[in-house]
Amino acid sequence: MWFALALIAALCQVLRNTVMKRPPDSLDEYINVWGRFTFLLPFAAAFVWWRGVPPLKPGFVPACFAFAVCQIVSTMALSKAPKLGQIWMVPALWKVSLLVLVVLAYLTLREVPSALGIARILISMSGVYLLNVNRAHIAWWAPLAVLFTDRGMRYTLLAALFFAPSVVTIKWAMQCSDPYMGTLGGYLAASLLVTPIVVVTSRKHFAEVPRYWKAFVSFGLFAALTTVTQGTAYLMTLSSYVEAVKQVEILFAMGIGVGVFGERQKVRDIAPGALVMLAGVVLLSLAS
Repeated sequence: MWFALALIAALCQVLRNTVMKRPPDSLDEYINVWGRFTFLLPFAAAFVWWRGVPPLKPGFVPACFAFAVCQIVSTMALSKAPKLGQIWMVPALWKVSLLVLVVLAYLTLREVPSALGIARILISMSGVYLLNVNRAHIAWWAPLAVLFTDRGMRYTLLAALFFAPSVVTIKWAMQCSDPYMGTLGGYLAASLLVTPIVVVTSRKHFAEVPRYWKAFVSFGLFAALTTVTQGTAYLMTLSSYVEAVKQVEILFAMGIGVGVFGERQKVRDIAPGALVMLAGVVLLSLAS
C-alpha cells in the first residue's frame, strides 16, 4: 500500500510542478513559495474537516514549526539555485538529500533500513543521478566539481541538507496527529513564518496574485495531495524508502513534458539511468 501511495505522491508532485512550470515573469520566487504554502491550506483544512480533528499528542506544535523552518529554507534555496547556477546540474546534486535523510531518520526516528534496503536506495538514487547527467551531456563528476565554484550549486546543497529534516519533522507532526492534521499544521506554520519575509521582499507582487489565482489554487491542490499521500506512506514504512520510490517523478515529468509541452527526450540519453532507477524502485517495492 505504501508503495502505491508513494507513486501517487510522485505524480501529484509532478502535476504541482507542471502547474508552475512557467511561472509569470512578473512574480518572483518568494511569492511563488508563499503561494505554495498558503494556497495548500484550504485543501488541507478540508481534509481535516472530512476526517475529523484527531487527538493531538505532545510535540505536535514544535514539530510543525520545526518543519516550517526546514521547509522554508529548503524551498527558498532550491528556488534560487537555478537562477544563480547551471540549471541542468541542480537535479543531479539534489539527490544527496536522500543520503542525508537515511542518516537523519536513523538518528531521530530510529528508522533502520536493512542492508538490502540501503542497497536498493543507492541503486535508485544512482539511476536518477545517471539520468540527469546524461540528459545534460556532462561528466558524472561535474555536479560535485562545480560545488566549489558555482554559487547556485551551493544553494542546491543547502536545499538538500534542509530537505531531510523537513521530511523527519513532518513525519513527527503526523505521528503526533495524522497525515491530514500534520499537513495542515505544518504548512500553516510555514505560511505564518514566510508571510513576513514575503511582505518585506515582495510586497508589490501581492496585488498580482489574483490574476493567477487558477494556477495558485491548482498548485495548492496538488501540493496538499502530495503531502497527504506521502505522509500516509511515511507512517507505513521508512521515510527514506518512500522518498526513493518518489524519484520516479522524473519519468512522470518527462512524460508530461513530451505529451503536454512538446519537449523531446533522446531515448539513448535517458535509457541507462531510467533502467537503473526503475530497477531500484522495483526492488524497493519488496523492501517491506
